[in-house]
Amino acid sequence: MSFFENTRKPAGFSGKIMVAMMNFGHSAMAAWGLHFLQPAPDAMVLDCGCGGGANIKTLLKLCPKGKVQGIDYSAVSVEKARKVNAGAIAAGQCTVQQASVAELPFEAEQFDVVTAFETVYFWPELAQNFREVYRVLKPGGTFFICNEANGETAKDDKWTRIINGMTIYTDADLKVYLEQAGFDRVQSHKNKKGWLCVTAQK
Repeated sequence: MSFFENTRKPAGFSGKIMVAMMNFGHSAMAAWGLHFLQPAPDAMVLDCGCGGGANIKTLLKLCPKGKVQGIDYSAVSVEKARKVNAGAIAAGQCTVQQASVAELPFEAEQFDVVTAFETVYFWPELAQNFREVYRVLKPGGTFFICNEANGETAKDDKWTRIINGMTIYTDADLKVYLEQAGFDRVQSHKNKKGWLCVTAQK
């Protein structure tokens, strides 16, 4: 397995390095994307594919009276995310568990916001996975996707060649899948770096 395969499902020592790198390397993109998401201070938030937990930490600051839960299917990511957010977990404001977006371990209509940073590239069945996100969102809730690649530049092809199972979607692609899952009011934002943020409402 190449080092970059660890972006998909971090494992072992190199996975720990990758998770630490992602926490740092994606921070600017996440900060940019979060300008387009304004959760209520008491929002219930789920971060799907939470990686090393840096975005959970940011979301906890945005929702100081709410609760942020994280899931990731990598045990290495879950371990790191729990360490990064140990204080909030101890305070009962946060939980992180190993799980897949294909079968979210939550009752229907639990969350005001579901976020997905740099992760939908690796979701195996996008339409079904989006329906699962739709299920756990409350009516009126927001699904927020933030990607470093928007599928419109030649450099994106490099990553799909290096990383097995990676698919880079354009905003138009994502809109189709989101609407198939039942979402509406789909909005997308892009910047000069090729970053993409998409929000959709239940």
